[in-house]
Amino acid sequence: MPAQPPAMRIGLAANRAHQDDGQSGLVKLLSGADAAITTHIKPHLIIVGRTLDAIRSHGLLPGYEAIERFPYGREGGLMMLVSRVVDPDPARALDAVIYLIDPVDPSSTFPEALALKRQCIIHSKPFLCTQIGAREWFELEAIDRGAPPDASLDYLFDFSQESIALVAHDALKTNMLELAEKHFAVLDQFKMRCATGTTGGLLNKLAQKIKGEQAGRNWVTPFRSGPLGGDAQIAELILNRQCRRILFLEDPHVARQHEADIQLLDRAARTVTDYAICRSDVGGGDRWLGLMGARARMINA
Repeated sequence: MPAQPPAMRIGLAANRAHQDDGQSGLVKLLSGADAAITTHIKPHLIIVGRTLDAIRSHGLLPGYEAIERFPYGREGGLMMLVSRVVDPDPARALDAVIYLIDPVDPSSTFPEALALKRQCIIHSKPFLCTQIGAREWFELEAIDRGAPPDASLDYLFDFSQESIALVAHDALKTNMLELAEKHFAVLDQFKMRCATGTTGGLLNKLAQKIKGEQAGRNWVTPFRSGPLGGDAQIAELILNRQCRRILFLEDPHVARQHEADIQLLDRAARTVTDYAICRSDVGGGDRWLGLMGARARMINA
């Protein structure tokens, strides 16, 4: 028999607001994704101390043993997750990170919290910071392993009722165009697509090439560039629950003069943690769009 691939390793942490209540983001995530986690994906979970305490107190993942406890955040647990993202040893390295962030929690802006996202982007590993984003990710990874679709999530994949924002920093605009061309059939199903600045114009030119000059002219709704407020325009759509998904190809290697605008967009998504879904790297975005398309085809199969 062929050797089984090693278990996926997932880092997990949550700010206090997502832990304590019986209807908190952590509870909704792990109760909803229980079968995906324990039956289909079967990951090794590396969980920061207080988050694991909350999991135990709520009776989540009962009997699941593939769990490693990290210290409390105040004792360096989140810093250790950053180290595991970049670890060259596959027996220690994380394959993905789920960090349910409360945007009003001061610890969400600590250096280790910012570094965790940055290193995930650099190393092309999923960084999932909203409850529904992590829930969708578990669903997609489970069906990729042969699980049946969870019908309660079908609404997420009815793209005729959904919107997506497409944003890319200068060095990654070519990557965005390549992703859009590769997954055009999926993106074309969305009710609305929007983009900032130059990216919007480039995407509309791509759509004109594929769909024809008239049909593709307004394929995306172009907003202002990020430095001129485009991120804030998208943030308002997210907060009003008019745009669920954001594919924001960030360049983590350059100084960004409009960092506040980028953080505003992140903050908006985290404010509506049960609604918004964000992805921030090229490799992860490619896999995400591909699996989304496969999941959408299951609705009427």
